[in-house]
Amino acid sequence: MNRWAAWAVRHPRGTAAAKAALGAVLLCLVGFEGIALARQPSEPHAVVLAAGVLVCLCAVPYGWIALNVRAGIAVAVSWTASAVLMTGAHPAVVWGMGEGVALLVLLTLVVSRSSHRVAATLGPMLAIAVVATPMRDLNPEWFTALFTVLTVVVGSYSLLLRGQSARRMRDMAAVRTAERLELARELHDLVAHHITGIAVQAQAARFTALEGQPAAGAFERIETSAGEALGAMRRLVGVLREGEAETEPVAGLPEVRALTEAFARTGPPVALYIERGMETWIPGEVAAGVHRVVREALTNVRKHAADATAVRIGVRGVPTGVELRIADDGKRAASLSEKASGGGFGLVGLAERAKAMGGLLTAGPAPEGGWQVTALFPVDRGS
Repeated sequence: MNRWAAWAVRHPRGTAAAKAALGAVLLCLVGFEGIALARQPSEPHAVVLAAGVLVCLCAVPYGWIALNVRAGIAVAVSWTASAVLMTGAHPAVVWGMGEGVALLVLLTLVVSRSSHRVAATLGPMLAIAVVATPMRDLNPEWFTALFTVLTVVVGSYSLLLRGQSARRMRDMAAVRTAERLELARELHDLVAHHITGIAVQAQAARFTALEGQPAAGAFERIETSAGEALGAMRRLVGVLREGEAETEPVAGLPEVRALTEAFARTGPPVALYIERGMETWIPGEVAAGVHRVVREALTNVRKHAADATAVRIGVRGVPTGVELRIADDGKRAASLSEKASGGGFGLVGLAERAKAMGGLLTAGPAPEGGWQVTALFPVDRGS
C-alpha cells in the first residue's frame, strides 16, 4: 500500500473532499472556457464543451470504476472530438484547457500505477490526445507547443515515479526474503535442539528397556525418525542459506536486557518491563523475534527521535501469546512519521517476520505523543 492509499484509508472524508475539489477545478476550467467563448457559440464549441465535461469526469477517481476504464473512455471521447473538429469546420477559437489538464492527470495515474502492458498502451494514447487538444483550433499557434512540453514533462515525471515505486517494491521483497531466511535459520537452531533432545532421550530409553519388549522397538523408531527429521531440516536450511555469511547466534530475552542497557548508556533512559517468569514458557523463536523488534525500534529512536527523553518497553503475556510495546516521547517522531515509515525497510522486514509466525506488527504515532511500535506473537501456552 502506497502513502496515498494509506492516507485515504485513514481519512475517508478528506479523500472524498480531495476528489470533489479535483472535479470542481477541472469543471471550472471547462466552464470558464465555455463562458469566455460564449460570444461566438457554435456546434464545434458545443463538441469541445461536451468532450471537456466527460473527460474531466473521467479524471476524478471513483472506487467503483477502474482507472483503466476511465482512461479508455477519456481517450475515446477526446480522440472522437478531435477527429470531428479536425476533419470538419475548425472552431475559430478553442482552448481545451480543462480537457487537457484532465488528460494529463489521467496520464500521470496510468503511467505511474498501471501494469506495464496498460501503461505502454494507454500512456501514448493519452499523450496524443493531450497534444491534439489545442490542434482543434483554427490557429493553435503556441498552444500546441505548450501542451507538448507539458506532456513530455508529465510523462517523464510519471515514469520516474513508476521507477521509484518498482525499485521500492523490489527492495521490500528483498527485505522480506532476508527476514524469512533469518527466521528459518533461527527455527533450525531452536527446533534442532529439541529434536536432538528427543533423539537422545529415545536412545537412552531404548537401552534401559528390556530387549524384546514392544517399548524398545518404539523407542528405536522414535530415535530414527528424530534423526531423519534433523537431517532433513539441516539440508533444507542449508539450501535456503546457500551463499550467505554466517550470522550471529539466536538472541533472546537476556539479550533484550543487555541491548536496552547499552542503549541507555548513550541515549535516553529505557524503562524495560518483562513479565516475571516469562523465560520459562516463551518459545525461543518468539524471544528472538522480540529481540529483533526491540533492536530495530531503538535504532529508529536514535535516528528519528533524537529529542526523546525516555523510552518504554513492555513484554508481557496475553491470552493469545506475547505482546511487545515500545514507545518514546520524541516530539519530532509524529512529524516524521511518514518519512520514517516510508524511507526505511527495517520495520517492513519485522512485520514480515511477525506475519510468518502468525502474528502482527504495527507502528505509528502514539495517542499520548511520540512513536509506538506494537507486536503480537502467538503462543500456545497450553502446550
